[in-house]
Order: sequence, then C-alpha cells, then structure tokens
Amino acid sequence: MTDAAITEADLDLIQRIIPHRYPFLLIDKVVDIVRDKGCVGVKNVTINEPHFQGHFPAKPIMPGVLVVEAMAQAAAVLVGISMDVVGRDLLTYFLSIDSCRFRRMVVPGDVLMLHMTVKRGGGKIWKFHGEARVNGEMCCEAEIVAMMDLRD
Repeated sequence: MTDAAITEADLDLIQRIIPHRYPFLLIDKVVDIVRDKGCVGVKNVTINEPHFQGHFPAKPIMPGVLVVEAMAQAAAVLVGISMDVVGRDLLTYFLSIDSCRFRRMVVPGDVLMLHMTVKRGGGKIWKFHGEARVNGEMCCEAEIVAMMDLRD
C-alpha cells in the first residue's frame, strides 16, 4: 500500500483491519494517516446508538469509556496500516489507559475527531497520545498503551 492510498480509511478498509462490528464499531473513517506517526479518526455521534437508550434517556451523553474505545479503534487502524496487515487477523488489547481526562460531554449530533499520535511503536507494544475533540474543543485526552496480536 502506498502512502497516497492511505490518506483515508473508509468503513470497508477499517473492517479489514479491526474485528469490531456494530454496535461496537465506534469509528466511521480514519483520515490524515501518516504511517508510524499518527492519524485522525472520525465518529459521527447519532441518537440511534444503543447506549443512548440508557445513558441517559432525558439527556443522552456518550459514555466516556466509549470515547476512549473509539480513540483506541482509530489507533488500531493506524497500526494495521503501519504494519501493512490489512486483511489479516489482528487483535488489539488495552494494556493501560493513563492520564485520562474528560473535559466536555459528547452528545448526539457531534462529530468526534480522534487525534492519535504514536509515542512508541513498531513492534507488539504501541503507545499513543490521544485527544478527542468536537469543533476543536477537547472532550477527552489519554495516554493509551496497547498490544498487537497478529494471529495468522
């Protein structure tokens, strides 16, 4: 895959990299991909997502843990492209989530931009700095460490 071919990962490419599916696939696309450096994931937050039925019916708010999960899914797509393992059996596991801070609620109608920067990578263990933003406003930031398990 050439760098020109990875300016954007659409839903089909995302599903060829990570195993997540509805209702747990939490990213719609990944843009601005720079191998081994970083990317920006996009999550269009809609009212018809199942967690909004109970979190909270009178004031729907995307759970913070799902914001962090969306950040991790964007990072996993970046790793899949960086390691050139599209179409292979790659699983990604959290090892740690550090310095996580929530600064703004994420609600239906928001477009969540997931800015992921590689701090360490290239092997089985990758570390990222992530920032989730809506209209440029910080919603969440965290340091994420994950293990890549290429099973085939």
